[in-house]
Parts: sequence; C-alpha cells; structure tokens
Amino acid sequence: MLRIHNSLTGRKEEFEPLVPGEVGMYVCGITVYDYCHIGHARSQVAFDVVRRWLAHTGLRVTYVRNITDIDDKIIRRAAEGGEPIDALTARYIAAMDEDFAALGILRPDHEPRATGYLPAILRMIGALIDKGYAYVAADGDVLYAVGKFQDYGRLSGKRLEDLEAGARVEIDADKRSPLDFVLWKAAKPGEPAWDSPWGAGRPGWHIECSAMSTELLGTRFDIHGGGMDLKFPHHENEIAQSCAATGDAFAKVWMHNGFVNVDDEKMSKSLGNFFTLREVLPTLRHPEVLRYFLVSSHYRGPINYSTAQLEQADAALTRLYTALRGLRPGKPARAHSAVYEEFAAAMNDDFNTPQALAVLQGLARDLNSARAAGDDDTACSRAAELAALGRLLGLLTVEPEQWFRLAAAGQGGESAAFDDAAIEAQIAARVAARQARDWAESDRIRDRLAAAGIVLEDKPGGVTVWRRR
Repeated sequence: MLRIHNSLTGRKEEFEPLVPGEVGMYVCGITVYDYCHIGHARSQVAFDVVRRWLAHTGLRVTYVRNITDIDDKIIRRAAEGGEPIDALTARYIAAMDEDFAALGILRPDHEPRATGYLPAILRMIGALIDKGYAYVAADGDVLYAVGKFQDYGRLSGKRLEDLEAGARVEIDADKRSPLDFVLWKAAKPGEPAWDSPWGAGRPGWHIECSAMSTELLGTRFDIHGGGMDLKFPHHENEIAQSCAATGDAFAKVWMHNGFVNVDDEKMSKSLGNFFTLREVLPTLRHPEVLRYFLVSSHYRGPINYSTAQLEQADAALTRLYTALRGLRPGKPARAHSAVYEEFAAAMNDDFNTPQALAVLQGLARDLNSARAAGDDDTACSRAAELAALGRLLGLLTVEPEQWFRLAAAGQGGESAAFDDAAIEAQIAARVAARQARDWAESDRIRDRLAAAGIVLEDKPGGVTVWRRR
C-alpha cells in the first residue's frame, strides 16, 4: 500500500484515490520570466517520479502543471528588455521545455496558462464576492478577506491571530486587514489588462492556480504538489479561496519538496549562489547525472548542491551503466521478484528514492557477480530488471555504449552523436511537421534534439537556427 506524507495533516497516510483507479494531480509550475534553475528541476523531477510511479502501479493519472504567464516579474522583465510580454514568455517557455525534456521530465497531460483561464478566474472571484469572502477596494483591486476563512493557517501551521499580531503595519487604507491578498489587480498605465465586472485589470497569482486546478480536475482532487517555499502563503491562500468559492475540500493530499542548498545555504539570487539549468547541464556528461543527483535525496528533505555531489552522481550512475555494458538483456524479470518487491517497498514508502537507488546498486552488484561466474542467463535477466527499474525513475535511458562514448565527447555531451547534417535533417523534418500541424511530431523532434544538447531557436519568418550547448 502506498503511503504519502500529507503536509495538511503532518503524517504519512495510506493513499486511496477519490475515484478508484484514477488520480488527479496538480503541481505548481514555472513563472516564465527567466531560465529555469536547479530549484525548479528539484521540484519537477520529484513530481515526475511521483507521476511515473502512480502510473506504474496501474492508476490512470491526470497530471496538470500550470504556467504563470502574467506576473509582476514578467511585466518588469519585458519592460526592461523592451520586449513584448508574449515574446518574452514564449522564449522562456521554449527554454523550459528544452531543459525539462533533457532531464527526462514527462510532459503534463494539461499545461494551462493563466492568461488562457480568465473566464474561470473571473467566475471564482465573483463567487467569493457573492459569498462575502472578498471585497472591492476603493482603488479597484479585489481582495480576499483572510479573517473570513476560519481554517486559515491549517496547512502551514500558522495561527491567524499570530499572523495578524506579527504583520507589518501597511499604509493601505483600502485593506481591511494587512493579511488580505489580491484576487484582481486594477489596471495600471502601461500594463496589460483584461475586462472584468470590477474594472480592467489582471489576476493575482494565488487565484490563478485555484481556478486552473478546479477547472481541469474538479473542486476536489487527489494530490497538490509544489516546493516548500510555496506552502505559505501561496498554497495556504489557494486553500482559503478554493474552499470558500466552491464549498468543497479542494486537494486531499498536499506534497512539498525540500529546498536546494549550496554550501548549506538556501540557493537564491540575492546570495549569488544561483545556478540555471542552462549553466549546469552543459558541464555534465549527460542530463541524467543531474537527475540521479536530485533523486538521491528524499524529495521532502533539503539537498546540498555542489560539483562534488554531481561527480558522485556521475560515478554512481556510471556503475549502473558499467553493469549493463555488453549484455543482451534477457526476458523482463517477474513483476513480483524479490528485488522488485524491495524496490516497490521503497517507492511505496513516500517515494523513498534514495532507498530505491540502493536497490539498483545492489542489483548491479548481483549482475556483476553472475557475469563473473559465467552465468550469462542470470546476468542478462538481472540486466533487464535493472534497466526496467531504472526507467521508473527516469534513469538508464541511454544505451550503455553510448554512455561511455559521452565521456569521450567531453562537455559536448550527447550532441556529439549528431553531426551538422543530421541536425539540419532533423530541423527540416520538424519544419515539415509544423507545416502539417503535426505538433506531436514537432515536439518529439525538438525534445530529442534538446536531450542531445541541441538548442533550437525559432526566428520570425519560420526560420529555425540551432546551437550546441
């Protein structure tokens, strides 16, 4: 039985889907004003593993990961660069897709963008006003009245009276309480705006996730995930506004991944210890090295990022590829072999990936022993099981011989497997697919090139240029 630590209750609980055989899962995605960083990778890889395991156990997963494409940071970055907001967000969404594909992160079933869900957002705000949980301020903003929601603070463990006592006094006569947060921001000169019953403006950040999740998964769904930094106030506010608007209980299980630290300090731009995936991935033999590093720690705990840790991940992953090298995988191992049961026990214990990796390393040792003893049948059977279990974590997706060629290729990584002519041929095939409106094939080609370290940039006029990372 799968047990998941529920942030809402603070304990591990047996997971029972609301609808037998099905799982609705919403994970907070990226605000697309810059390149994705290691913290984004930590969160998205963690929930990619959760999604893979749920699907492996036979559940039909509907996975939703949003994109915030309108936000103060986006508006400010576009203004600084003299770039249209749509162009800026499209550029960073494309970069995000490339980076996530390189890391083996599966595409979500739905990837809603805030600007595409304005009607749902307006309906939810209207319901909150009608029920007395929100009010229109004198400046045109629509605010959520936090004091109206009795369970506020349940997720984060914060008490409303403590928050109110510790709140910084704000010089804002339009707010009834300094804790009240914005649902709809009144239009400001030079900023994008949409019409609403309360005047032109744009949505607040918190209401976007509530509207998109309930629109796609319903007012009650199984799992809501995100980084620990989102627990308060973002997820707390989501609960308050969603429960108040719909009268339902919103997400059943809340999951939060831990922070990424650098030299035992939280990674942040202000400290200057900030690393984007664009900076890190080209330095690795293959993106799987970063993925292995990320799953080598339990998703709920902190993880300390360093070059030494990446080197250890490379060495550990290479041990697995060494075990697979030169073997013809035999028949897939039985689903309920002792090794599988050990692996499944780790994954069913709140997705204990460090223990699951230990199972893989043990299996590799058994494989090597069988090969040394000349027992090729056992070695090949173990190889099949090792490869299959590794792929459940998004690992061991490269042919072993190719893995060792990557070491010789240096920082060019897998891109060395594509010469210029092959890349041009792939781009031509992608252009043809786009002209035929075969978006799935277009995405497949782009993702394959991204995984190989080839970055595509679509220019005006239908021209595509490329470069190696």
